[in-house]
Amino acid sequence: MGCFTGQVERVGNTRIFARATRDAKQFLVYQMEYSAANDVALILPLPVPPNTGQEAVQFIRLSGYDNFFAEMENGFPLTRNAPVSGNHTKHAAANLVGSFEASFIPSQQELVGLDVPFRIPTELWNQFPEYSDFGFAVFKLRAGTNVVQPLALEFPMRNPQLLFFPTVEIRNEQAPEEVSFDHDLFCQARAGWLRSYDVANSFMRIPETHGIVSADERISRMTVQGAHPNSDILVGLRA
Repeated sequence: MGCFTGQVERVGNTRIFARATRDAKQFLVYQMEYSAANDVALILPLPVPPNTGQEAVQFIRLSGYDNFFAEMENGFPLTRNAPVSGNHTKHAAANLVGSFEASFIPSQQELVGLDVPFRIPTELWNQFPEYSDFGFAVFKLRAGTNVVQPLALEFPMRNPQLLFFPTVEIRNEQAPEEVSFDHDLFCQARAGWLRSYDVANSFMRIPETHGIVSADERISRMTVQGAHPNSDILVGLRA
């Protein structure tokens, strides 16, 4: 799942981690599998405050921690928790994409400055009016059947009470009202989801997360599969 430019044959096994900080910023880590015949871009809308400059969004390299999500899943001894029912199909092994170009585009108007292969038509963005004053993280990815290295960033939150999971799908120049989800969502918040058996430090290499994961907090997890409205997922933060 995600907002893709060009033609993408398949997207699946999407995993997203989110954590809010005390200074009203959010960490976001995103990983998925995809198949594309040509180079494409993954564009993630971000609910940053209006007029957020490029310097306010920081990209974090997790090149030394490719199994970030695999180790996070070790905190949950049960199989994938699926409060929303659906089928999950494992696919053939794919290549790990360890090299990509990342940038932050402060406004929807500036997206038109991207090269054509990495641009989504304006009429598709117009189907999501909530994005009219969002910023956008752009990841240029290479062709092939690939697993993306964990894509990590930190951005200022427009609403510090809401964790944001970018789950809207735009693919093959279409944005249907209903799409098939295949998502594992993780966060460090009281979300009412399945919780890890212990704090993150007991099953993850915290120094290699570069501050993204809090060592002494447990992790919450929810799996979303099957057909659902094409929208992002917001989680209210409890005191």
